[in-house]
Amino acid sequence: MKLIRPFFMILAALAVGAVWFIACSPPKSEPVKTVTIPDGEYDPAVWGKAYPLEYDSWRKSKEPNPAGLSKYRQGWTGKEKFDKLSEFPYLALLFNGWGFGVEYNEIRGHYYMLIDQLEIDPSRLKAGGVCLTCKTPFAPKLKQELGEHYFKDPYVEVHAKIPEKFQRVGVMCIDCHDNKTMDLQFSRWTLLKALGELGKDPATASRQEKRSLVCAQCHVTYVIRKDAEMKSVDVFFPWQGSKMGDISVENIIKVIKSDPAYLEWKQNVTGFKLGFSRHPEFEVYSRNSVHWNANVACADCHMQYERVGVNKISNHNVGSPLWQGMVACAQCHAESADWLKAQVLAIQDRTTSLLNRAGYATAVAAKLLEATHKAQAEGKNIDKALYDQAKDLYFEAFYRINYIGAENSQGFHNPTEAARICADSVAFAEKSSGLLRQGLAAAGMAMPADVNLDLAKFLNNRGVKKLNFKPQEEFKDPFGIQPMLTPEASLGK
Repeated sequence: MKLIRPFFMILAALAVGAVWFIACSPPKSEPVKTVTIPDGEYDPAVWGKAYPLEYDSWRKSKEPNPAGLSKYRQGWTGKEKFDKLSEFPYLALLFNGWGFGVEYNEIRGHYYMLIDQLEIDPSRLKAGGVCLTCKTPFAPKLKQELGEHYFKDPYVEVHAKIPEKFQRVGVMCIDCHDNKTMDLQFSRWTLLKALGELGKDPATASRQEKRSLVCAQCHVTYVIRKDAEMKSVDVFFPWQGSKMGDISVENIIKVIKSDPAYLEWKQNVTGFKLGFSRHPEFEVYSRNSVHWNANVACADCHMQYERVGVNKISNHNVGSPLWQGMVACAQCHAESADWLKAQVLAIQDRTTSLLNRAGYATAVAAKLLEATHKAQAEGKNIDKALYDQAKDLYFEAFYRINYIGAENSQGFHNPTEAARICADSVAFAEKSSGLLRQGLAAAGMAMPADVNLDLAKFLNNRGVKKLNFKPQEEFKDPFGIQPMLTPEASLGK
């Protein structure tokens, strides 16, 4: 009996341990059902049958950004869209004469990328169907089917050719993934051509390189080429003459200035035809930034890995680490989330300060050019050499503040580069203003030290917004996500 009793005690202990192990062990992950995603399948819901966790994560990009976590680029808090012209008033003067001078809102989540375009003032859609290039995965198909008409036909007509179910859906799985292997892939002809300009063979891109380059299909600046009637006939990234890791603003400006067909609009205050920069995140980030040199990809910070139950997935609710508690930063940095956030905001504060100085200095130069043109119209003799030099310096200043103002990190992607570009813009604008004052004074027209920018006029007289499309409230979401916008919010009232 003395021998049997310990045996049963051990057996009982093992049984209790087994019960504890079964009860406390994490549940086994459910195997994903085998699903074949057909070639050319656009519907994310079909892809979601094979990858339900990533699909649910992607759908969350409709949710508002948590209020108070970001000081700049606040995106969407569920109450209102943030008006960049009110945030940076000098832009209302500099962009007057252009759709961006009528309505220019801060970005929202990927869910809204096409919705925002549909619900914006029609003056922003005058370029035609070309505006869909980054907004819908159907763009390559439409370009192939319509040829040049894809670019130049009215936006509403080209948009109507997207299957109805997807007419308000932006980025989808097929934009970035191969349907059979899930490997990252490039779907836009614009990026493939631009990589060739840099001497980079897309087929040689590593997986880590692709985790930035798939973002570079859209998060870049581009040029819309115009014909003699100002109809759009092409779209391309102005990377000609640059190289991988060194796409400079100087070279982009050089490309824009190289051909009148690249000048897309006329600035009212100066009367000059100008080009334009849009969201050059990849160009700024990849130009010798600290994180780029450390081989950090866009997806490392904006699509960080996360645990969902026992599964590890890449977060497809793409957004700022500030909106997500600095979790992405904590993958590499040991400091606290509060400390990391403070560093980000310090960089953004300094960039904003420099950007504002550059913006207002450029606006002053624009008003001095306006006064110079008025003097010339009245027969005043303005020194041509001074004028030509001032005009060119103004272009250099304008394109730089446009470039950094459109870059969606407020300088964080590359603090030293952003500061350099803003500082150069201040220098160019001040030099332009000095030459213009000199020319006006010589013609007997002294200008006051403080030039009245009359910003209220540009901010308050932008026209009445009229929509081409019904607000989101009146559309059924094809993926079962309940609408969040009220009609008033959709109309921007």
